[in-house]
Amino acid sequence: MGIAARRLARPSAEVAFADSGVGQPTVVLTHGAGVDHSMFDAQAASLAKQGVRVIVWDLRGHGQSTLSAGARFTAADALEDLGALLVECGAEVPVLVGHSLGGNLVQAFARRYPERVGGVIILDSAWNAGPLSRLDRLALRLAAPLLSLIPASVLPRLMARASAESANAVSRTEAVFARMPKRRFLDVWAATTSFVIPDPTYRSSVPIALVRGQRDRTGNIATATTRWAAAEKVPEHVIPNAGHMVTWDAPEAVSSVILNILEGWGLLSPLPEGTSL
Repeated sequence: MGIAARRLARPSAEVAFADSGVGQPTVVLTHGAGVDHSMFDAQAASLAKQGVRVIVWDLRGHGQSTLSAGARFTAADALEDLGALLVECGAEVPVLVGHSLGGNLVQAFARRYPERVGGVIILDSAWNAGPLSRLDRLALRLAAPLLSLIPASVLPRLMARASAESANAVSRTEAVFARMPKRRFLDVWAATTSFVIPDPTYRSSVPIALVRGQRDRTGNIATATTRWAAAEKVPEHVIPNAGHMVTWDAPEAVSSVILNILEGWGLLSPLPEGTSL
């Protein structure tokens, strides 16, 4: 599902989105830092075939969404954009699927507005409320300064190779990373880390599912997701041979896991008799 000609005017930005408009449940797919809605192409198609209403969007300053001259990407603005998008689409209690930064975003949104969310599915994202070791805290503080030292011509390839496993996924990731100016990427990175605020007593008040690539080497995601699943008393869905860019490394496996989660939550409606997949 590509981005259709729908635009949502926001303060200092214009958000591009597509809404299939029909089906149950409603699933909103939110991509990660530096990429765009295309990372969910396979999952959007798979969900739509199962009769799910699918909403995809590009975060401000990503993909086909704009950011006004002089404006900088912030976590607060992205959070408000998501709320405005749900209102614009009339999406009541949708399931929010988020990858990486998108996962941080939907965690924060569900915590602030649990009555507006039917569930969250987190893909390869940091645990916003999870405990941090001294080493974790140091890594968070140093990440942005260290990234700022890497030449802009090198950064997309470096990040892509650290994020994806398959040659195709590395190539696609590098291409989309290269479209974003380095200064903006650093702002996006800072916004991502700003969502991480340890609160060991917090537990999700909406249904939650956790998915990660087996070979994700980004930050503490691999180890933290295991602890997170134990804290929430939910399964940890590990996608074999996939890295951080799990939807491109293993598109069919991720689609299958998401559908199984929705089915487990009792949200998938039977397809009309004779419907072909």
